Amino acid sequence: MAGKVRNMVDRSGRYYARLVVPKNLREVVGKTELRLPLGGDYQQALKRLPSAVSQLQIQIALAERRAAEERGIPQAPGRYPLSDAQIALLSYHARLEQDLLARNSLSAYANIGIDDRYITQLRMGVAGAASDSELNELVGHRIEHFRKIGNTIAEFGSQAWRSLAMSLCVAEYEALERVVERDEGNYAGQINAPLLVSAQPPVDAPEPVKLSGLWADYVASRVQAGFMRDGGKRHRPVIENLRAFLKHDDAARIRKKDLLLWRDNLVKTLSAKTVNDVYLSAIRTLFAWAVENERLPEDVAKDVKQPKPKKVYSRERGYTDKEASTVLKASRAYQPHADETGYVRETPQLVAAKRWVPIICAFTGARVAEITQLRGEDIRQEGADWIIRISPDAGTVKSGGYRDVPLHRQIIACGFVDFVKSVGQGPLFHKGKEPASYEAKAKRIANQLAEWLRKAGITPDGVQPNHGWRHRLKTQCRELGISDRVFDAIQGHAGRTASDSYGDVTLKTKIDAIARLPEYDF
Repeated sequence: MAGKVRNMVDRSGRYYARLVVPKNLREVVGKTELRLPLGGDYQQALKRLPSAVSQLQIQIALAERRAAEERGIPQAPGRYPLSDAQIALLSYHARLEQDLLARNSLSAYANIGIDDRYITQLRMGVAGAASDSELNELVGHRIEHFRKIGNTIAEFGSQAWRSLAMSLCVAEYEALERVVERDEGNYAGQINAPLLVSAQPPVDAPEPVKLSGLWADYVASRVQAGFMRDGGKRHRPVIENLRAFLKHDDAARIRKKDLLLWRDNLVKTLSAKTVNDVYLSAIRTLFAWAVENERLPEDVAKDVKQPKPKKVYSRERGYTDKEASTVLKASRAYQPHADETGYVRETPQLVAAKRWVPIICAFTGARVAEITQLRGEDIRQEGADWIIRISPDAGTVKSGGYRDVPLHRQIIACGFVDFVKSVGQGPLFHKGKEPASYEAKAKRIANQLAEWLRKAGITPDGVQPNHGWRHRLKTQCRELGISDRVFDAIQGHAGRTASDSYGDVTLKTKIDAIARLPEYDF
């Protein structure tokens, strides 16, 4: 029987290189052991093991270096030797990281300009025209930093020291060019100095992992598995927001502190619930997938959360009978206002939305944006009944797939079918010409509708204009004894238990349920 392989562990058929972190370094590393994935094939894992262990040993050595630096203990000179170009490259990136941190953490980043004298001194340093004393004034503190952490043994006055000082002048001058570009809104600047372009990154520098590419691969895997049917549209703005905040696209460079700064920036304009349940949730899920699929070595997002206060409701969340009648009366009687010249600024589509969307929502409990995206071809007749199909082809559906919802007799009696026929094919409530624009335009109309209700004073405090109908329909169905499974299917809510996935809620069942809803007095 083969013996246990040193530094390799098997976890549920997946192999990992494993190295125990020395006790005196665990506070710095934040872990008791380090692991690197080796894959699920035993023979391949054995081949990858030596290289992986070497990488882990480097991480231990780097932790040792950080611990010594934090405790003010000088490292043995040359313990972690790097070339002048590598040290200059590290200094360049550190300078830009410092600049980003200042921009992202301050409420107002004040640019006071760059001293022309300093620029002249750096140019002299780059050209070799500065004395050792002048170089020491410019970059001596940086050389001493790299001496302390063991990257160089160069001593002041030596040719090696002077060569390194000139390289650091190149790095500082190049970094200042990026700073100036950022002040003008350009964060895409590239390194131009040949010394830095040709420098090999230090062995501990992680390979770049594009955040945008990681997201695209994650979405593809979810779509292939039958999830995320919107192709990631709903959460794509989250990724773009994070990239814009970080000013780079490298997931391997993201640290927990970066995500904490991003979170703190988000809560300035968004609710705690939105930040945690939408933004941070998407990033936590993405990073967990990336680690599970061996795209990133560790999950820096798993503990990044935003506490959210429990919402206290002072009333029911749906419209009461009286409130519902008031909204529908105002909606059905709505007439657009003309200015002093007789010009009506509202589009016919928005006017139609104000007249028809509330009553459709009242009898279907649908999301408002699902109704504002309806097209003429989404309405059809089945025998004596009229049906609307809420379909992702018309915009977006939160649950992913389409659903058919019967229209109540009162909607038909108000003339909705005649309105649909007058419009014909295409969107009923917005002016979108191309399917790619449907979702955004439908959401805009939904928001305008909610704003109208608020400004008109029709919606009572404590009720969301576009969500009050969903809560109301749930209440009505329960009062009428209609099964939760049935009105969940009508509203597009997922089942609550495993048994809910068995059997189908047929169109006939939905028709019978909708028919039981009472008419409104308006």
